[in-house]
Amino acid sequence: MFSDMWHSFLDEMHFFINHQSHKFRIFIGMDRFWRYKLDHVLFWVTTVGFHGFTKVPLIEEAGAGHFLLEIIVRNGLLAMLIYCNLLVLIPKLAARKKLLAYALLLAMTLAVYVAAKNAQDLYLYRYVLDEGSHWSFFTNTYYNFSIAVFYLAFSVALALSKAWYFQKELIRKMEVERLNAELEYLKAQINPHFVFNSINTIYFQIDRNNELARQSLSDFSDMLRYQLYECNGNEIPIEKEIKYIKSYVAMQRMRKDENYNIVFSESPDVEGFSICPLLLIPFVENAFKHVSHSANNEIRINLRRVDNTFRLSVFNTKEKRAINGTHNGIGLKNARRRLDLLYGGRHELVIRERPEDFEVHLSLQIDSKEPLQS
Repeated sequence: MFSDMWHSFLDEMHFFINHQSHKFRIFIGMDRFWRYKLDHVLFWVTTVGFHGFTKVPLIEEAGAGHFLLEIIVRNGLLAMLIYCNLLVLIPKLAARKKLLAYALLLAMTLAVYVAAKNAQDLYLYRYVLDEGSHWSFFTNTYYNFSIAVFYLAFSVALALSKAWYFQKELIRKMEVERLNAELEYLKAQINPHFVFNSINTIYFQIDRNNELARQSLSDFSDMLRYQLYECNGNEIPIEKEIKYIKSYVAMQRMRKDENYNIVFSESPDVEGFSICPLLLIPFVENAFKHVSHSANNEIRINLRRVDNTFRLSVFNTKEKRAINGTHNGIGLKNARRRLDLLYGGRHELVIRERPEDFEVHLSLQIDSKEPLQS
C-alpha cells in the first residue's frame, strides 16, 4: 500500500513538471522573439506605418521628398528620445535612485525633441507649404510634447511588461528545476537514519588507538549531516558553509602525499552573511579532481570579503597539456547555472585555464547585516 502511494506521488510530480515544461517551451519561443529584437521591429513598423499613413497627403502637397523627410526626422527623433531613456537614463540614473538627475536629463531630452521637431515643422509648413498663418508655435509645441510623452510612456510600459514576463518565467524555471532536483533526490534517497547508525557502528568498531580514522569518520558524518539536514533552506550562514569546505579539504589532505601543497586561507571578516548552500564546493571539488600528479602540485583556496562583496579564489596546477576545457565538466556547468538562477546580476564568475594551471574567481554581492547567530 505504501509503495503504491509513493509511486502515485512520484507520478503526480512527473505530471506537474511536464506541465510546467510545456509552459517553458512557450517561454523559449517568446525568448527567441525578444532575443532577435522582433519586438522592436514590430514597434517601429507599426509606429512608422501609422505616421506615414497620416502624412500621405504631404506627397501631393509638398512632394515625396518632403514626405520622406517628415517620416525620417520625426521617427528618428522619437528613436533618439526613447532609446536614450531606456538604455541610458533609466539604467544609469533611475535604477540607481538618482531621481532628480533622471528628471532633469529626461526634461532636457524632451526639450531637444520638441525644439528639433518644431524647427522641422516650421520649415515644412511656413516655407514649403506656405501655411504660416495656420502655424502656431504654442499649439505645435504642445502637440509635439504630447506625442513625445505618449511614446515615452508607451515604450517604458512595454519595457516593464517585458521585464515582468522574464521575471515571472525565471521564477517558474527555478521552480521546475527545484522540483526536478527534488524528484531525483526522492528517487535516490536512502534512509538517513540507517546511514548514520551504520557510521556510528563503524566508528565504535575502529580501534580506540586509531584516532585519525575515528576523526575522519566523524568529520564525514558531520559533512553528510550538513548536506541532508542543514541545506534544505534557501540560504545558509557562511560560517557553516566554510566549516563544510574545511572538512572536505581536511579529508582530501589525508588522501594526498607530501608532493601536494594545499593552502586554505580566509580573511577574518568573512562572517555575518548568508549564501545559498553548497554553492562554493563544486569549485573546490574541481580543483582536487583535476590537480596535477607530478613533483610539485599545488591547490590554493582563498575566501575574503571586500565591503559588500564576497570573493572566492581557487587555483590548482594541472597536467601540462593543451587547453581543451576538460575542467568545464558537469559540476562547473551546474554551478554556473545555479549562479545565473540564484544570483543573476549579482555575481561575476571568471574561469582561466592555462596549459599548466586552472583558476576560478567568484564574486558575490552580499547583504550587509549583523553577524548571524549559529
